[in-house]
Amino acid sequence: MTGDVERLPRSELRDRQSERLRSTVEHAYESVPFYRDRMDEAGVSPDDIGGVADIGRLPFTRKEHFREQYPDGLFAVDDEELRRIHASSGTTGKPKIVGYTDNDLEVWQTVMARSMRAAGIDEDDTVQNAYGYGLFTGGLGFHGGAEALGAAVIPASSGNTQRQVELAADLGSDALGCTPSYALYFAEAAAEMGIDPRDLELSVVLYGAEPCTEPMREEIEERLDATGIENYGLSELIGPGVAVECHEAQDGLHIHEDHFYPEVIDPQTGDPVPDGEEGELVLTSLSKEALPVLRYRTGDMTSLSYEECACGRTTVRMDGVTGRADDLLIVRGVNLYPSQIEDVILEFDAVAPQYRIDLYREGNLDRLELTVELAEDDEVDPEELRNRILTRLQNALSFTPDELELVEYGTIERTEVGKVRRVYDHRD
Repeated sequence: MTGDVERLPRSELRDRQSERLRSTVEHAYESVPFYRDRMDEAGVSPDDIGGVADIGRLPFTRKEHFREQYPDGLFAVDDEELRRIHASSGTTGKPKIVGYTDNDLEVWQTVMARSMRAAGIDEDDTVQNAYGYGLFTGGLGFHGGAEALGAAVIPASSGNTQRQVELAADLGSDALGCTPSYALYFAEAAAEMGIDPRDLELSVVLYGAEPCTEPMREEIEERLDATGIENYGLSELIGPGVAVECHEAQDGLHIHEDHFYPEVIDPQTGDPVPDGEEGELVLTSLSKEALPVLRYRTGDMTSLSYEECACGRTTVRMDGVTGRADDLLIVRGVNLYPSQIEDVILEFDAVAPQYRIDLYREGNLDRLELTVELAEDDEVDPEELRNRILTRLQNALSFTPDELELVEYGTIERTEVGKVRRVYDHRD
């Protein structure tokens, strides 16, 4: 399930990728009119793709293509071969519809089981799954992986946090799967119920679906006395299961390269960037039947490292996502990602891991207001703390918000279901 594939010599892995890429390109060209038209326009045919060295000849796929081809214009199989359909949230327009064959579901379970084993989970463990079930891929993705691994699953789904805490306490859950913001909310709820979250038997938090900075990971690990393991995936490719941290090193996320081929490009030019340099992550599916995806521009900003990990895996590691190419905030000529602001404010012990960014436009000028929540029971001079945060923001990012408001613990709305919202853009 893990073993040999994750520790293949790079040359053997590349041969496997090339073979699967050739098959995927041919499948997409023959079965998806969208890809056939795009490749014809680019003057490239399946015969031109001898292996991964030729992948740059293929055109990119973008998220708007999923919406333009809504609902199933990118599907490569007939309805009778489909076994499941999922969808993205569709918060910025039509949802992206994705489909799975029997083989696709088997691959999904395999990479998710592989991810859980990398996180330090084994057959004797109980996984409490607090990701949402339904069209969102998180719930069933983690569920299937845990079952394929042989672990017990508590399909708690999202929300109903008091019940979640009771389940973890009563059943001795070993691992909790959820978003990073929900992990912190879970710890807060436990404390309010008179339960010390550190006394729970949780040893691993499988977080994903949202960006998580290192300070936030440290907060999760401290509050729950558990190891925080980041998981990465996206519904367009498969769902969760594209990449995962290993518990041995926690030094980047291992991409399951036998199923997903990664590139990092300059988001402006589309050209590849040197290894180790940050850019936009591009992924190509290598084994999907229902929905083959060629060179998908994820919008996620990261870098790749091909150095062998301390855990012995030879698969490439992606750095934690620092932001999204389309989430870049340009305020008065300064480029910022929300995660950069989070990194700075969470350096301060007197601050809770809760904040919000509000953007306004006054005349022709942008205005950014930052609201930060104070830590619980922390006695601090708010004005002194405010000045320290402003100074640190200026030193680290060459930027200070137009307004910084410090509010009492518990003031900022928590998210119990779904992804947390940090940025509120009120500009036209």
